[in-house]
Amino acid sequence: MARRKASSHGASHPQKGGSASRPRAETGPDARPQHRSGKGRPAGGSRAPLDPGLLFGHHAVFAALANPNRHVLAIWCTADLAGRISAVLADRPDDRTPAPPAPTVVEKSEIDRKLPEGSVHQGLIARVEPLPEVAIEDLLERTDGDPQATVVILDQVTDPHNVGAILRSTAAFGAAGVIVQDRHAPPMTATLAKTASGAVDICPIVRVTNLARAMAQLKEAGFWCVGLAEETETELASADLSGRTALVLGAEGDGLRRLTRETCDLLVRLPTVAPIHSLNVSAAAAIALHQCKSAKMR
Repeated sequence: MARRKASSHGASHPQKGGSASRPRAETGPDARPQHRSGKGRPAGGSRAPLDPGLLFGHHAVFAALANPNRHVLAIWCTADLAGRISAVLADRPDDRTPAPPAPTVVEKSEIDRKLPEGSVHQGLIARVEPLPEVAIEDLLERTDGDPQATVVILDQVTDPHNVGAILRSTAAFGAAGVIVQDRHAPPMTATLAKTASGAVDICPIVRVTNLARAMAQLKEAGFWCVGLAEETETELASADLSGRTALVLGAEGDGLRRLTRETCDLLVRLPTVAPIHSLNVSAAAAIALHQCKSAKMR
């Protein structure tokens, strides 16, 4: 399958950013875990609404601690995790973001009350600042000089579980980032971060106003925009995904919008068998990313 020639570029640059520090508890590798019994808390099983400033679960919190651009304000954990967290904090380089405070050791019931019913927190939550925003220009700079760079574009995929799962696959297969349209994408929440299993601190999300314009910028930088659409005859396996590739996926049901579809260089489909004609968008993204990764390794 013919494709446009990818352009040659210079070295890539890491994501920049950081947040201003706030007054907080003792910090750094020598800080000791604080213990709190949980007494004096409201009685009963009342649960808090989901706080957008909280991350929960091992993967999400430990990835945040490892991210030099993430400002962690507070950590609460059960006693069995205190030593592991303190060891991670002790290994943080001095020149990274302000060191998080020592973990506050609490009962599992206190962590339960900080989160909505059913949240699988694994005895660990953290309060964090939002990550610095990443612009399309930042992503292009990051991929500059990589002749096999891959990015993912989501056209009105609004379910946070799907976006989180796609982020996880994007990070797992080494893609550079995920581009979404700001008005038709979920906000960054603890639920999305938990589903992403730490990928929100590994793989940047780029929010743009106009998806077609962002795709045009990618094409100018040598990316081949390949959209997944079940009605096309061309199968994914026959597409040339060896160079700079942007995989474009639409919302379940509606698929790619007309302008997004027309802006793609190529439309492909996954060869499903009747009566199942399509897959969940996160499953389709994982298959496409694997195929893309395999093509670049040949």
